[in-house]
Amino acid sequence: MSATGTTRQKMPSDIAAMKGGAPVVCLTAYTTPMARMMDAHVDLVLVGDSVGMVLHGLPSTLGVTMEMMILHGRAVARGLQNACLVIDMPFGSYEESPAQAFRNAARLMSETGAGAVKLEGGQHMAETIAFLVQRGIPVMAHIGLTPQSVNVFGGYKVQGRGEDGARLMKDAMAVEKAGAFAVVLEKVPASLADRITAEVSIPTVGIGASAGCDGQVLVVDDMLGLFTAFKPKFVKRYGTLGEQGEAAIAAYAAEVRARAFPAPEHIFADEVKK
Repeated sequence: MSATGTTRQKMPSDIAAMKGGAPVVCLTAYTTPMARMMDAHVDLVLVGDSVGMVLHGLPSTLGVTMEMMILHGRAVARGLQNACLVIDMPFGSYEESPAQAFRNAARLMSETGAGAVKLEGGQHMAETIAFLVQRGIPVMAHIGLTPQSVNVFGGYKVQGRGEDGARLMKDAMAVEKAGAFAVVLEKVPASLADRITAEVSIPTVGIGASAGCDGQVLVVDDMLGLFTAFKPKFVKRYGTLGEQGEAAIAAYAAEVRARAFPAPEHIFADEVKK
């Protein structure tokens, strides 16, 4: 007999079924403690390639490797019991061909226990998305501003304004047809995000898009105020943990230098009192 728990971890099919219903709540995570903190509150946890900038100090996501994604993916998986786990495919791990994408997506899933992968691109990646889905790998798509293409875009610019909106609509339709279970819309005009949300049958997850999307995602270090190098317009700070952490470190340093720490309650006597 097999043992069954009282809870079941959400799957990509559960996220897909949320289309048009209660908004999908999504955050990034890169460590076990952070994953445990958010597991009871979110529907989907994304191990984003933003880890390169947030935790490793890289200037962009382009330097992130498969090994980094697997390392952080494993850590996050240990902290989750309820939320669906999705891992970003890093730059250079899927663009060459559908076969290359399958090898690396299969490795990500088998070595981390993730329920799905996320990759960037619209119409030009539809064939790859279909190839993966047909072979048992759920895919979350990502269109609009795709950070791995930042050099092509010439910076982190809003995508889909004016006539360019037709291109993003075609991208959304293409990834839906290819079998993606959801699509991230990043840094696109709100009206366009609303039109895409109304047209496609899969959930749209906005980041710098519209409150009308089927869900929202933020980088957790941004919304907690832990990452303070810069603040995108679409980020709301729900905490100032970075400031609090620095203040706590300063207080600790001051007490050590003043020999106020450790105090008597923090040290051990020669003998145990009876």
